[in-house]
Amino acid sequence: METAFISKLRPLLDAIAETMDVYVPRKTAEHYTCVRYDPRASPDPEMSEIRMTTPPKEFLFPLRELAAGLPQPIEPEQVKPFAVFGLKACDLRSMEILDRVFREDQFEDPWYGARRDKMFTIASDCPLPGESCFCNLLGGTPYAENGFDLNVSRVTDGYIIQSGSPRGRNLLFSHAGLFGDVPDALLEERAALREDALQRLVQAHDGMPVGIPLRDIVERSYDSEVFDEEARTCVECQACTRVCPTCHCFYLYDTKQQDYFAKMKMWDSCMRVGYAGVAGGANPRKMLGDRLRHRFAHKFVWFYDRYGIEMCVGCGRCIDAETGDVDVRRVLTRLSDEILETGSTKAKAKKK
Repeated sequence: METAFISKLRPLLDAIAETMDVYVPRKTAEHYTCVRYDPRASPDPEMSEIRMTTPPKEFLFPLRELAAGLPQPIEPEQVKPFAVFGLKACDLRSMEILDRVFREDQFEDPWYGARRDKMFTIASDCPLPGESCFCNLLGGTPYAENGFDLNVSRVTDGYIIQSGSPRGRNLLFSHAGLFGDVPDALLEERAALREDALQRLVQAHDGMPVGIPLRDIVERSYDSEVFDEEARTCVECQACTRVCPTCHCFYLYDTKQQDYFAKMKMWDSCMRVGYAGVAGGANPRKMLGDRLRHRFAHKFVWFYDRYGIEMCVGCGRCIDAETGDVDVRRVLTRLSDEILETGSTKAKAKKK
């Protein structure tokens, strides 16, 4: 059973909640947050039309956690299986990026790995991408094609459920009584809805930089004054990196618990003035423009050179969260236009 039809979402989520905790989208004003689903008390589950504000990294890489201890080492806690419903294609790609970092050969983070293995991913299509979404500029689509256990697509009078892993197929088979067959007409409707959503993105970003690879745009523009100009509205709130589903910088600090000492791991941000500070008070990135340049170089150059993919999925969360007015798309467009107008090749992006 690769695809199945169901008229309502609640029976599906109730079935999943029999064996694990389930988290679902909940609309608050114009945004979707993620809340725990209670089969007995929760209202009917919502189908989010756009990615949630909550990035999936919060389930895999918590804001704060103990990483080491003395005199006894700290072992990862036993993780209960859990499911997250409403993840979008950009979210799945962000988890692939985090996997590259936290599950890299012999350097695997056991805390991350324990959570990742117990996570059941339920993706859903984006019928109405938001104004800040730009996944198509990074090779993405407003619908998932892989990386999920189940995917949900809204169609006339119900939903198409598609399995994408052995765990997903097993769930469909074990609850076969909940589902019906999917007529060809509904598959055609899903294809048409997906194409319409994709064209919305294409039209919204007509004229944006697609002729030059984004990696090359940022590398060739490393010395551009655009970064200083765009950083003028930044207030160093760090929201861009907090809501980003792929930013994964953290720092360690010592803490004393009741009867032992520990290293605490906490999210950090390259936009914070003290991020690059070193002993003696030196700091190579005191200026906001330098920190914005560093952020772009990491996203589009250095990570790409190491792993073969950009560290940006075009979800647009950073654009929505900005207290200032830094728009990734505008920065990339300005850099691209500068290259095309001058024909110059700037210095390569050197790691600092």
